Amino acid sequence: MNVLLIGSGGREHALAWKLAQSPLLKTLFCAPGNPGISDVATNVVLDLQNHQAVIDFCRLQNVTLVVVGPEAPLVDGIADSLRAADIAVFGPSQAASQLEGSKGFTKDLCAKYDIPTAAYQRFNNAPKAKAYIRAQGTPIVIKADGLAAGKGVTVAMTMSEAMDAIEDCFEGAFGEAGAEVVVEEYLEGPEVSFFCLCDGKNAVPLTSAQDHKRVGEGDTGPNTGGMGAYSPAPLFDAAMQADVMARIIEPTMRGMAEMGHPFSGVLFCGIMVTKDGPKLIEYNVRFGDPECEVLMLRLESDLLPLLKASAEGDLSDINLKWSDKTALTVVMCAPNYPATPEKGSQIDLEAVAAIKDVTVFHAGTALKDGKLIANGGRVLAVCGSGNTVKEAQNKAYEGVKAVQWPEGFYRSDIGWRAV
Repeated sequence: MNVLLIGSGGREHALAWKLAQSPLLKTLFCAPGNPGISDVATNVVLDLQNHQAVIDFCRLQNVTLVVVGPEAPLVDGIADSLRAADIAVFGPSQAASQLEGSKGFTKDLCAKYDIPTAAYQRFNNAPKAKAYIRAQGTPIVIKADGLAAGKGVTVAMTMSEAMDAIEDCFEGAFGEAGAEVVVEEYLEGPEVSFFCLCDGKNAVPLTSAQDHKRVGEGDTGPNTGGMGAYSPAPLFDAAMQADVMARIIEPTMRGMAEMGHPFSGVLFCGIMVTKDGPKLIEYNVRFGDPECEVLMLRLESDLLPLLKASAEGDLSDINLKWSDKTALTVVMCAPNYPATPEKGSQIDLEAVAAIKDVTVFHAGTALKDGKLIANGGRVLAVCGSGNTVKEAQNKAYEGVKAVQWPEGFYRSDIGWRAV
């Protein structure tokens, strides 16, 4: 079958890498893709906001499944347009994508269906939000309601940090995403990422991961899109998975269906493991990045029939097999990330390509005069596999050290919680 993958980051390179291994695949297209993806797919230029242009391409190339990688096209309704044109698509509808597109929508869903999460209030102006924060005290969490590329969340430990975060949101630091804010109770405990495949009715558990969001060693500094991750998460055992499925995932699936927004695609559940048990931090409606990279390295099943079954609304016959090994990825970033990254520095991956049990996924790269260059903030995801977290960590950093890119920086402690 012919497949179109939408996206250009490390997540999409990992999905393309895994899809390309399927015996069911005839041709894989990726829009817009990146230099790494071009090794396993045909990169194409499409205006993703012009849904008809995407539909026309699918018909011209006999594409029978579209896989949407990032959240923005989903929130923009690309899946609805494709389904209306009778093209199967892996990803939720625009209405169901509100689970990620609006923090307030998700918190209201949790309140209605008794899903364990942090106490919260929603605000559309700064004075009322500030008054609420003064009454509650710190630490406290401030979230831009809409999509902010992983950067719209502030865990404010002081009152001045909280006030600055409110100002940032309402003064336009996150564009329209900050026109409304959600102010939440601060939860304590380790965070876990948990993923399920969904078909609109049922949710099938995939696996867990833990990521490192902050830019600095020891989980310090500003939040980023993710500096590294590993899978599985040692603390997320079978009992905790069953609890999360029963109290968080299943009520969400039931609630979305009752609201007329049945959810299909991948449901990415950010969980805080508190002293009172697992609580939902947030939902994402696509694979995480860099979590997707470690998930695809551990998945032994053919990915293509899994995504096809989800898109067609019937996961009843799927079979999942995971490697017992741990996968760990270290993200290499351009200078000045997560502010405005410095682009254009040259990268050489020849040495790292020869290392066993190391895989490099491109995130923010481009080609210039035949040379690979940095073209984003998070540029490479260097992944290692091993029998333990420590083995996987050692392999990943062996790979990182073999990358010829003097300007790139990375954290040297990815996986420290588990190690």
